[in-house]
Amino acid sequence: MADPVSITVYSDVICPWCYVGKRRLEAALAEGAPGMPAHVSFSWRPFELNPDMPAEGMERKTYRARKFGEARSAELDVKMAETGRELGIDFAFDRMQRTPNTRQAHRLIWEAGRQGRQDAMVERLFHAYFEERLDIGAATALRSFASECGLDAKGVETALTDQGSLDAVIELEQQGYRVGIQGVPFFILLQKYGVSGAQPPEFWRDALPRLAAEAVAPAPAS
Repeated sequence: MADPVSITVYSDVICPWCYVGKRRLEAALAEGAPGMPAHVSFSWRPFELNPDMPAEGMERKTYRARKFGEARSAELDVKMAETGRELGIDFAFDRMQRTPNTRQAHRLIWEAGRQGRQDAMVERLFHAYFEERLDIGAATALRSFASECGLDAKGVETALTDQGSLDAVIELEQQGYRVGIQGVPFFILLQKYGVSGAQPPEFWRDALPRLAAEAVAPAPAS
């Protein structure tokens, strides 16, 4: 069996473009076009859009008005909702009350990776925040999501409270900064190619077969 094509994704679970980017990549993979990799291995890495956000989060309307201005924020939400509908994402911006701090969510994603459930955990968090309007910064909600994804409760509790998981998440984020990542989503392919932004499915239709071919190509003779 061929080795999987490895894709590392730096993202934040309150980043709508990260959700869109995930869906666009999945759409390309689902088509099963000739040359597509038989298996893709995803690794999700933290990139907090708001590292200075209060632990309890803040009212979304206030946050967005400060960042973009009220009129511009409303315009961006409308455009993003249109983009989401094309991909089956029901962005509920008009009913979202708070913008959370995502540090704890990233600790949970890190633990989910240790338990082999990272993709499911990331998907659950995106859906919870953007479509169910849930507070993904709340510990009670995070424990519930973890249970739904089949994570071991003891490991989850340790990840949400232990210094080790916090240190691990901070180090992973710093690694992203050190390689020059300034925005998300950011994809690292085969551990050497960087792709920035929520690329359209046609980009992945072209890129993924090339990656699959490279992944199975023999190493050059020394």
